[in-house]
Amino acid sequence: MVKSCFRDRAERAAAFEAVDIYPVISSEFCLGRPVPEVFEAVARGGAKIVQLREKNRGMKFLYELAVACRPIANAYRMLLLIDDHVDVAIASGADGVHLGQDDLPIPVARSLDPELWLGNSTHNLEEARAAKAAGSDYINIGPIYPTQTKSVNCGALGISAIGRIAPEIGLPFTVMGGIKRDRFPELLAAGAKHIAMVTEITQAPDVEARVRELRALFGRNL
Repeated sequence: MVKSCFRDRAERAAAFEAVDIYPVISSEFCLGRPVPEVFEAVARGGAKIVQLREKNRGMKFLYELAVACRPIANAYRMLLLIDDHVDVAIASGADGVHLGQDDLPIPVARSLDPELWLGNSTHNLEEARAAKAAGSDYINIGPIYPTQTKSVNCGALGISAIGRIAPEIGLPFTVMGGIKRDRFPELLAAGAKHIAMVTEITQAPDVEARVRELRALFGRNL
């Protein structure tokens, strides 16, 4: 197994601070292109993090993708996160896991590997508070807009959810759900610093160029 270029949770926390665009890659949304190919294009575009998410494939498939992508992530000093599966993250040398409300509790995941960078999907203030109390390193607030890439029990939360939830929690947060390029001005104005996207990136004709284009919208020195 290839180990991560990040030695511990502290290094992962520092790396997360530099994250702007947060690509989420699923094989079903890559227009038939191999996931490692899309992953490397995202890396060339300058993304600082990628989450691998496979809702409709087995864990062996996800593990093999993670193993293939780990050396690429190391070459570009990118955080590699796995959606849902703590065991796959540990086995593949990933940096962390993004957990949903029905996945392993954060304290259990932490007990399995204290150095993992752990995120938690939240859909309201109550869930966000619980995630913080459980020890999440960051939360996701969403879905902000209607989305077709993930089934959720709640509807779109709307841009106002950021103002309702983020100030109360005091954790780093990502936003996700139906986000397209034209939504960036209102998201950035609302305080979003880490914006997660799926198809806007993975279905772009030129993934590297799309990532560069989206990162430029943050107005940072890239």
